[in-house]
Amino acid sequence: MSLATGRAEKQKEIAPSTRRVANQGKATVLALGKAFPSNVVSQENLVEEYLREIKCDDLSIKHKLQHLCKTTTVKTRYTVMSRETLHKYPELATEGSPTIKQRLEIANEAVVQMAYEASLACIKEWGRPVEDITHLIYVSSSEFRLPGGDLYLSAQLGLRHEVQRVMLYFLGCYGGVTGLRLAKDIAENNRGSRVLLTTSETMVLGFRPPNKARPYDLVGAALFGDGAAALIIGADPTESESPFIELHCAMQKFLPGTQGVIDGRLSEEGISFKLARDLPQRIEDNVEDFCKKLVAEAGSGSGSLELNDLFWAVHPGGPAILNGLETKLKLKPGKLECSRQALMDYGNASSNTIFYIMDKVRDELGKKGRGGEEWGLGLAFGPGITFEGFLMRSL
Repeated sequence: MSLATGRAEKQKEIAPSTRRVANQGKATVLALGKAFPSNVVSQENLVEEYLREIKCDDLSIKHKLQHLCKTTTVKTRYTVMSRETLHKYPELATEGSPTIKQRLEIANEAVVQMAYEASLACIKEWGRPVEDITHLIYVSSSEFRLPGGDLYLSAQLGLRHEVQRVMLYFLGCYGGVTGLRLAKDIAENNRGSRVLLTTSETMVLGFRPPNKARPYDLVGAALFGDGAAALIIGADPTESESPFIELHCAMQKFLPGTQGVIDGRLSEEGISFKLARDLPQRIEDNVEDFCKKLVAEAGSGSGSLELNDLFWAVHPGGPAILNGLETKLKLKPGKLECSRQALMDYGNASSNTIFYIMDKVRDELGKKGRGGEEWGLGLAFGPGITFEGFLMRSL
């Protein structure tokens, strides 16, 4: 029995009387699937393998990367980039080579394949025919072509030709939550609709040999991972469906004057990023007000909710952001554990990461049953600086 099938059967075994009922007309998450490339990177072995493959013998770079590997808290990651890839495209490890064509040749195929595998796992857990999918939202910051990956994915899955597709490109780490916000609006405004939301990312576009003039490249080498996720979202679940999260409300906020705090540029050599040192502080300074506005949307029927009454799914840009939020919001130890575990297991996988965290949250709430928290917050931050958040109910 597959993990997806086993989880779906377990959900259906839970008596309806022991589960919370979704509000009529509200969007719910009906299934979730994940997929990863076959190349697994252990953080313990990363430094020696990475420097050997790119033929770098600079001791200062080695020591810097060793330090970063420890501070990121990452243990394992999955990557499309492999020894075989570098042997086929040695120019990727050559400073200054115009390699955008090669990078896209790798990435365009890889992201659709991962999205396809995640979608199959999700649809299997959902348990309904693929023909019942009415909308497709495709999120990626890792490919670029026309037509986009949404069309290739739709064809591979065998979705109806009339399926309504939306493509969200180059949003970065908050892209998954943006897709969730859009899926919520579609589900709640198109009766009977079932939305397949997919995210798929690879760091191939940003891979490059280390250079002392670009210190952030080493952060990427120590932190980022690849993978895909897929969700089915719909309102008014049928008896055959097993919703586990209600998407109560969603919110987006842009912090004026912060366009340069997270800066990404696409060039002939791929994509490069720069992060300002005050990024964690900018988030800390604005996150409490954002969270309280979301919590207020729960309404008077929920009582007086405090932040520590909630379960949490926070995109971990890195451990500094999680630590800062925990301190700023005065959260109890363990409230961000699912985020920390996802970072440890997968690294920062950009738009996918929030759904890896939600999967861990689902497992934790399942263990607690009705005694677990009813309300929760999902948060992600990205270029802009943009905040994306949603208030959710555990069902």
